[in-house]
Amino acid sequence: MVKPSPLQLKELLREESTRLGFAAFGVVAVEAPLRQKYYEQWLAEGQHGDMTWLERNNDRRLAPQKLLSSEAGEPLARSLVVVGLNYFQPEPARRYRIAKYALGRDYHNVMIKRLRRLAALVRENGSEARAYVDTGPILEKPLSAMAGLGWQGKNTLLIHPKLGTWLLLGVVVTTLELPPDKAGNDHCGSCTACMDACPTKAITAPYQLDARRCLAYLLIEHHGPIPEEFRVAVGNRLFGCDDCLDVCPWNRWAQATRETVLAAREYPELREMLAWTEDEYRTHTQGTPLARLKLPRLKRNAAIVLGNIGAAEDLPALTLAATDADAVVAEHAEWAIKQVRSRLAREPANQV
Repeated sequence: MVKPSPLQLKELLREESTRLGFAAFGVVAVEAPLRQKYYEQWLAEGQHGDMTWLERNNDRRLAPQKLLSSEAGEPLARSLVVVGLNYFQPEPARRYRIAKYALGRDYHNVMIKRLRRLAALVRENGSEARAYVDTGPILEKPLSAMAGLGWQGKNTLLIHPKLGTWLLLGVVVTTLELPPDKAGNDHCGSCTACMDACPTKAITAPYQLDARRCLAYLLIEHHGPIPEEFRVAVGNRLFGCDDCLDVCPWNRWAQATRETVLAAREYPELREMLAWTEDEYRTHTQGTPLARLKLPRLKRNAAIVLGNIGAAEDLPALTLAATDADAVVAEHAEWAIKQVRSRLAREPANQV
């Protein structure tokens, strides 16, 4: 059997990625520029907040050739195959919002199996390969832009020219030197829609994001109390924030995902979530991104949302949550009770 050339293998990988359901495909050499100076300054200034894992393994994160190495430590990686899975779908009608990527099953579990099939195809042709979905020291967004999937917008997220902002990214690192694709061109121009839409002004300048102000970070990654200055800005967001994605003009061509596993799950009212036991929490969230929160953070977020949109019928649930053994949950419930009562006081007909 004749071994395929690097170009032929690249096309085989492209065809397989399409068969697996990926909507975008590209290849980038490991020497691609990665905005290293900005990234290192971003870390030095603490703009990554509690995401301390971003401080580790930067010898590999900033030098992808080291993601595969020999027993002696010699860097062996030569190319990175980058794919994107379309996850766009309309939001279900309910009082609170969950970021679109988290509406259904956890995409990590969905994508890693498919990426491993791509890695297996590389190995079948005599090269080493390893698959990653947010699981290794990889700067997926700049690599995706260099692989031709689009460009990093002013909100720092990848924008695909046909699918907009709605791509989940995965990477296969290989020792094979595949022909690279042309990097994507920046088409943001003078548009500042994402910057203008950010509820907390976390996009501090074009192409710069302070995670400590970002609602997606605060509601998901941050473990402690949500700073009071940001609580009203949370609005009705229970998990994540899509505001800077939703407003991007390049979403005019966005297409609904065909991935039924990502379809929105049904969740109960926030009042019920506040009363969940650990078993109930696991039953409702197992296999979904919401499982990452753990129950206290979910209750914390639910209390903030009810503080912003809650009504008189939500006060009993909040009053019970104010006695929660978790001090953060209790404090946020107390804050929410004050917010709801203050709102009711401005509506005399609805006073409690």
